[in-house]
Amino acid sequence: MLNLVLFGPPGAGKGTQSEKLISKYQLVHLSTGDILRNEITNGTSLGLEAKKLMDQGVLVPDEVVIGMISNKLDANKDANGFIFDGFPRTVAQAEALDALLVTKGASITKMIALVVEHEELKKRLLLRGKDSGRADDANPEVIEKRIQEYLSKTAPVAEYYKSQHKFESINGIGTIEEIFDSICNKVQ
Repeated sequence: MLNLVLFGPPGAGKGTQSEKLISKYQLVHLSTGDILRNEITNGTSLGLEAKKLMDQGVLVPDEVVIGMISNKLDANKDANGFIFDGFPRTVAQAEALDALLVTKGASITKMIALVVEHEELKKRLLLRGKDSGRADDANPEVIEKRIQEYLSKTAPVAEYYKSQHKFESINGIGTIEEIFDSICNKVQ
């Protein structure tokens, strides 16, 4: 089973590369945002708990998110593997994900980090903001805050996977195909 964590700051190209990896390796896309919305829509007990917290403006606790991921894994037992998108964002989440996967007889295969220089990220996000209509991609101050949030809270997760010899760094500058080829070379 191929289980990948696609990693990188906002604007690094995770969404684009994720779609290509899903297609090539027939992986299940595991986006915590999508899972959360799906659980709420379906009225599951975890979804109802999450909605109650979200309505209060509180972050959904890791245990609830891990429970939702567990449900998604169970619903796709015959999958070739998964791409984890938006999770884990902290070392505690990475540890919880590892513990969950052990109970399923699986583990993270690789963490693929797309590395893109700070100024290039800002240019990409501003350009994307012109087309996407996303307010968080159109405001330079918000973009900077998102990048800093990634650097301070999420980047330490890379060290966690480095200690397990599962971390691979990819240059996120180049054509979509060049970057994809580099990722595939690290996955095999």
